[in-house]
Amino acid sequence: MTRDEEVAPPVPYRPGYEVVAEQILRLIAELELRPGDRMPTENELAARMGTSRTMVREAVKILSAIGRVRAHKGRGLYVSDDEGMLGGSRWGAFFLPADLDHVYMLFEFRRIQETAASRLAATNATPAELRAIEAAAETCRHGHLTGQYSLFDQGDDDFHAGIAAASHNQFLVAAVREARRLQRQSNIIGMSGAIGGHAVGAIDEHAAIYRAICDGDPDAAAHAAGVHLDNTLEDYRREIQRRLFGR
Repeated sequence: MTRDEEVAPPVPYRPGYEVVAEQILRLIAELELRPGDRMPTENELAARMGTSRTMVREAVKILSAIGRVRAHKGRGLYVSDDEGMLGGSRWGAFFLPADLDHVYMLFEFRRIQETAASRLAATNATPAELRAIEAAAETCRHGHLTGQYSLFDQGDDDFHAGIAAASHNQFLVAAVREARRLQRQSNIIGMSGAIGGHAVGAIDEHAAIYRAICDGDPDAAAHAAGVHLDNTLEDYRREIQRRLFGR
């Protein structure tokens, strides 16, 4: 077999509504629509994208659930208002959940934020904030042990948000919240919600971060947070490998 005849890796399967959701996000960016702006109708979107109105409607449901689109009955579709401190910035608008380069850049961004937040939390956390972080870690662990994945996700969100709050830096609080929102979009749209094999390791890593913060050790807290983010990214890499090559 010559080089030209080599078989290309199989194209990973993605449900049609995922693809259309991604196309709608691209269109919002291309049209430079801002929060509150009216979008093309479902019929217009279907015509632009060469698909059915039903497929567009399913994509809109996903985008509504993750806060990128608002559907008003009888009035049409609108770009969602974003109430976060960083929500109005352009970097949040151009993020594309299925673009692997964007996903990797997001993890780089999260690593910078969350190692800094953990370092500050080790110095600034109050007893009440430490209890909140511990409770969130326990919720996450309980959700995993009982197979309640929504509870695991809630505990995970609360754990990271709790550390950001304990940093006593409101810019970090807003940045951590926004980056995790974008990561959820990547999980739902780009990966069909398939990410999650790292749950067992995440529980142990949460415990290590919490211990370092409790001990008042900024370097250890930052290191443990970095390990956690690196391992979570590796979970994404494994899922991408599985989708591309079936292994």
